[in-house]
Amino acid sequence: MVNFIGTYECKADAKGRFMMPSGIKKQLTPIIQNGFVLKRAVFQPCLELYPMAEWNKLMEKLNGLNRFNRKHNDFIRRFTAGVKPVEVDSSGRLLIPKDLIQFAGISKEVTVSSAVNIIEIWDKTKYEKAIDDAANDFADLAEEVMGDDTSELLS
Repeated sequence: MVNFIGTYECKADAKGRFMMPSGIKKQLTPIIQNGFVLKRAVFQPCLELYPMAEWNKLMEKLNGLNRFNRKHNDFIRRFTAGVKPVEVDSSGRLLIPKDLIQFAGISKEVTVSSAVNIIEIWDKTKYEKAIDDAANDFADLAEEVMGDDTSELLS
């Protein structure tokens, strides 16, 4: 399993290409030849870049859903809407398809941020706003999500 580290800023050109930051590119080196999947995020106006192995694990979970259950079928359709296979080219650039640029509102300034096993791609202004908006609630969120794990104290 890949665990990415870091947040980086870069610039996109008029075609939607940006140079993958060197800190991320180094982390991608062992898996770059397998390709990636780029998709809309579920909760935020950003894009998610999945290494192919991580995408395949996620697809195994989705394959376990019942396509004859309307909610499952609707979820699969919405989750995979706009999904695109992408590659980092030999120059280290990633081309973001136009429909995904529009979804994320990406302009010239881009923030590339690690999110455990995937990479988020944001318009810089939207990223900074999301971080600022969440700052006040983060302590409560951290306590709620991570604070109740007493299992390590007991072992």
